[in-house]
Amino acid sequence: MEHTRCLIIGSGPAGYTAGIYTGRADLKPILYEGIQPGGQLTITTEIENFPGYPEGINGTEMMNDIRKQAERFGADIRKGAITSIDLSNRPFKAVDDKGNEIEAETVIIATGASARWLGLESEKKLYGQGVSACATCDGFFYKNLDVAVVGGGDTACEEACYLATLCNKVYQIVRRDELRASKAMQHRVLSNPKIEVLWDSTTQEICGDDMDGVTGADIKNVKTGEIRHIDIAGFFVAIGHKPNTDFLNGQVELDEAGYIKVDNPHASTNIPGVFAAGDVCDPNYRQAIVAAAKGCVAAMDVERFLHQ
Repeated sequence: MEHTRCLIIGSGPAGYTAGIYTGRADLKPILYEGIQPGGQLTITTEIENFPGYPEGINGTEMMNDIRKQAERFGADIRKGAITSIDLSNRPFKAVDDKGNEIEAETVIIATGASARWLGLESEKKLYGQGVSACATCDGFFYKNLDVAVVGGGDTACEEACYLATLCNKVYQIVRRDELRASKAMQHRVLSNPKIEVLWDSTTQEICGDDMDGVTGADIKNVKTGEIRHIDIAGFFVAIGHKPNTDFLNGQVELDEAGYIKVDNPHASTNIPGVFAAGDVCDPNYRQAIVAAAKGCVAAMDVERFLHQ
């Protein structure tokens, strides 16, 4: 069985940054990239709000840069995923998707969270070409244009209000005849002249192609069956995220939404020696710069834990 002082599960800004810091601390970390090396940013087109890139940068290119930096400092970065882990005793024991066993003195979980999608084929086809799950990340590209947001909870309302500061018009597509969001958020949406709520509605189809990206959407009223076409340039899905924690089998304490609980401002979980960073423990921000910062925090917490 292979032994490591630090096992990092997941890549993306949190995982790779944790690899940089634990590598520089001479902990010789082993990092498993997971099923999506580089995380969600690798399926994002241009990133304009990460410090250090004044002209913006392609998401895959940026993650490759951070990956190389982690390798430079000695992180052993491996393809594949950790499929199971036993956190009942230190050192912890993990198994990867090839059946290899690893014994780890500490673990950093940076597996991220996956956006929940509508399940439309056109949604997959146009992802990154007008379809997005993050208004803060991509809203700027639709300045002075018309866009749509799907969802009726706090996140969807926040996205709609944010987009209304940039865009010409925002359609908010809500399946029911009321919003699930808090009263304060409901008031912000319903009092905003730029937001038109489409009640009792579902998305039948997202229109567009590879050349022009999103050009519109067909919206169905679930009560009348009427189909309405709206002309839009951006389509934002805000129906929630699912933290990627299934492989943990409930061994780490989670909040009611399934995110790993950490002892803020630290990265420690309820299990000594187990730390978490990035979107897997962040239901609020879900930004690359925040994830990278938390990867640094987790790595420094690991170093201090091992020294103690």
